[in-house]
Amino acid sequence: MKSKYLTVSALTRYLKRKIEMDSHLQEVWLKGEISNFNHHSRGHMYLTIKDDNSRIQAVMFAGNNRHLKFTPEDGMNVLIQGNVGVFEPYGNYQLYIKNMEPDGIGALYLAYEQLKEKLHRAGYFDAHHKRPIPKFPQHIAIITSPTGAAVRDIITTIERRYPIVQLTVIPVLVQGEGAAESIKQAIEYACKLGKFDTIIVGRGGGSIEDLWCFNEVQVVEAIFKSTVPIISAIGHETDTTISDYVSDLRAATPTGAAELAVPFLMELQDTVLHLKARLFKLTQLSIMQKTEILQSLRKSYAFHFPKQLLNEKEQYIDRLNEKLQTQFFTILQKKRTSFDHQLTRLYSQHPSRKVSEAVEKVNSLKKQSKKYTISILNQKQEKLLHVVDKLTLVNPLHIMKRGFALPYDKNGKIIKSITEVSLHEEIKVKVTDGSIYCKVKEVRRASDER
Repeated sequence: MKSKYLTVSALTRYLKRKIEMDSHLQEVWLKGEISNFNHHSRGHMYLTIKDDNSRIQAVMFAGNNRHLKFTPEDGMNVLIQGNVGVFEPYGNYQLYIKNMEPDGIGALYLAYEQLKEKLHRAGYFDAHHKRPIPKFPQHIAIITSPTGAAVRDIITTIERRYPIVQLTVIPVLVQGEGAAESIKQAIEYACKLGKFDTIIVGRGGGSIEDLWCFNEVQVVEAIFKSTVPIISAIGHETDTTISDYVSDLRAATPTGAAELAVPFLMELQDTVLHLKARLFKLTQLSIMQKTEILQSLRKSYAFHFPKQLLNEKEQYIDRLNEKLQTQFFTILQKKRTSFDHQLTRLYSQHPSRKVSEAVEKVNSLKKQSKKYTISILNQKQEKLLHVVDKLTLVNPLHIMKRGFALPYDKNGKIIKSITEVSLHEEIKVKVTDGSIYCKVKEVRRASDER
């Protein structure tokens, strides 16, 4: 009974064989949108292909994706060629991608735009990297196919315009596999030789596929790092490659590159003749002006009466010498007067004098302070004596000296009235030189004593 049951591995393996035997699933052409894109460190690409209703897991191994002309991104619509298989460890069916290109735009064009944007952000197209093309080159390197029409157009144009320049053709592949590496090596070789003023890199027109080698990174890097100015002449006027953006100067056609690389010798000769004639006229004019000056000098007073002129100059020098001496002594006297004045001011401000003046001022202040202090002290003493006299008048002890006495009860309280004592009470009478202790024998009112 148990023999009817399959293992999970057996079922998965059976489904895998079924799918692999289906010819419709081994050559699948699919279009959809990329999501969950992951470019693994080992080079494999893992992604999901989806539409509005479904999705399928997909993988593109490094051996297949290394030839892609663009970089896949999430949200990008693509056209895919591949086959459907089963990943046994998880039992998932997935799409194995062999080829892939953008949907609605060519892969090469997308790769072109992506690389162009990347290099633009990196500064490869900035104007300050551009080197000036020599106006009068002596030796030009032409990097192109030796059998194409471009090389003939360049050489013919240069020999017609500027036959005195030396030309060297460095043959390269300009199309197909290996072309980019060939162009890169040729540029590096021309720079290494160190005998070229200008390099022309170009070819005739063609499709984007034909011109693609000039969009390759190694060619762009070689142009950017070149120590010799480079003119690009790739395709027709409407063809533009990334090499055109990086080069120091872009020409619309190979013939245009030749015209930009060299001047027109006949025009130069005409310019030289014009400048030569102008120089001749200016020289003649200058000679005439100098001749007139010479004739004027010959007729001058100095050449006819040199001794008299010399005597006059000597007299003039004597007058100047006298004037100089007078001015010198005048200035010297002013400086001396100013010096004496400054010296007097300096003495008046001398520290020792200032100290003496300060000492005198301090002594004067001391005298004034002492005098003022004595005056104040005398005033205070007089005031004190006056106050003492007043206090003396009201002092009980002073009154007692005149025969008065002060009675105190047994509690030491002054007796002010007869009502404060009683008969036979002992009291103390204080006089000037001591105290008298008494006993009250009788108390009389003042009215009774009259």
